[in-house]
Amino acid sequence: MNRINNSMRKILLGLSFLLLFVASSQGDVFKKTIPLHPGEAWWGGAIVDGHEMPFGEDTYFLDLLGDTKGNQCQPLLLSSRGRYVWCEDPFRFEFRNGTLSVESQFSDIRFGQAGDSVKDAFFYVSKTFFPPSGTLPAEILFRRPLYNTWIELMYDQNEKDILQYADDIIKNGFPPGVLMIDDNWQEDYGVWEFKAERFSDPKGMIQTLHDSGFKVMLWVCPFISADSPVYRELKRKHVLMSEDENQAVPAIVRWWNGASALLDLSNPEGEQWFVEQLDRLMKTYDVDGFKLDGGDAPYYAGGIHSYVESHPNRHTELFARIGLRFPLNEYRACWKLAGQPLVQRLRDKEHSWEDLQKLIPGILAQGLVGYAYTCPDLIGGGEFLSFLNLDAVDQELIVRSAQCHALMPMMHFSVAPWRVLDPDKLEICRKMANLHVQFSDVILKLARHSSQTGEPIARHMEYVFPHQGYEKINDQFMVGDDILVAPLLEKNTYKRTVLIPPGKWKGDDGSMVEGPCRIEIDVPLSRLPYYRRK
Repeated sequence: MNRINNSMRKILLGLSFLLLFVASSQGDVFKKTIPLHPGEAWWGGAIVDGHEMPFGEDTYFLDLLGDTKGNQCQPLLLSSRGRYVWCEDPFRFEFRNGTLSVESQFSDIRFGQAGDSVKDAFFYVSKTFFPPSGTLPAEILFRRPLYNTWIELMYDQNEKDILQYADDIIKNGFPPGVLMIDDNWQEDYGVWEFKAERFSDPKGMIQTLHDSGFKVMLWVCPFISADSPVYRELKRKHVLMSEDENQAVPAIVRWWNGASALLDLSNPEGEQWFVEQLDRLMKTYDVDGFKLDGGDAPYYAGGIHSYVESHPNRHTELFARIGLRFPLNEYRACWKLAGQPLVQRLRDKEHSWEDLQKLIPGILAQGLVGYAYTCPDLIGGGEFLSFLNLDAVDQELIVRSAQCHALMPMMHFSVAPWRVLDPDKLEICRKMANLHVQFSDVILKLARHSSQTGEPIARHMEYVFPHQGYEKINDQFMVGDDILVAPLLEKNTYKRTVLIPPGKWKGDDGSMVEGPCRIEIDVPLSRLPYYRRK
């Protein structure tokens, strides 16, 4: 009887998506061709390409189907002239020779005019297509820095060193915040239990971290090791992505850490099993939340099948929806779900100045497509190989990276500054961490506002001051409407140009400036330039 009910449920759940394929099966494709206005600038699509935005002048092509490019994607494009493109499903688009071409094989392309600015267009699409939920992630994510154990411990996550890392944070004068225990704390992928040989008392460890002022998150993913008892259990339940339509043979997917089976979250039983594992960790060990990693669309591509057949991006969305149950969450890959209380982190960056310069455009792109609760990548970069040899560490880069993070909605450490920095540079990073705490009331107020309006916390200058010529400004950002932040992001450089928007502004150095104007300022290594509107 249960199998009959499951079969009927599968048919009903899949019916709506089946209708989407009718047009495609008949050879129809939904298309729009949009002539561009002179000087019109566009944002949207893949967040990882934020540094290439705005689009419009140069040729650019992207197909969102089955490829979220290792980060968040939205089926949305917004224009500085108030125009927008939206589709409920993946589309491909191209800017070429003064024309924007968009097409989807699944559903209609929505195109329209909503006012005359990118802010006007944003408010319309936010309200119409992804209205804000009214809730936000846990407040501590905005109030305190995040610390991730990845760079220091890599695949050797263990109780002793985790406690030492947390103790060193406090001893070195950094404020306690959210501590993320990264990959390889678990027995196996899908076996979500602490490794006994590395964790003698995991509940006691978490209690110690709580007593020190930390909230604790665990890394988890949708992969299942194929030689584990859990794999055999889930195979028997038919809740794994499969090679065949009958779900008889689970598919083995290659990902960055091996070859594994992949949980099918379109199956309610698969979703229930995964949520039960996370709930058990919270109940048994007092875990506070989860870093949910690995739900990238390409892992669901390549002809594998699911309980409810869908395009790969839909499975990325289903994995992201798991985080809605947990106020302490973090995602690197996401599809849609703007306006929801999910923390969206920029994908891993190299330990390089080129990648540091991608942080601001990435954060700005997230905000413009509706991901208000933005989190930059790890300070100094997320590539652990860069930190194995101290001679290869660029201390100036780490300091400038910490400054870039300090007034963003969230601040994200991993490499231990006290291990890799000279005392004077360590002091600067410590001041930046405490500066974030100092501004946390402002940031949290904006986060609460975002939960009601959808507006970004970190805002593009073009969003706040439309039609002032700020479309291409990617090395400054606004915190709300009244704080301008202008980090220095170039090596061995101690001066920069700052574009001051209209109004009277007071600088971090006490200077008063009236805009609009362009000023040259000194930026010694110890300084993060920012200006408050008076």
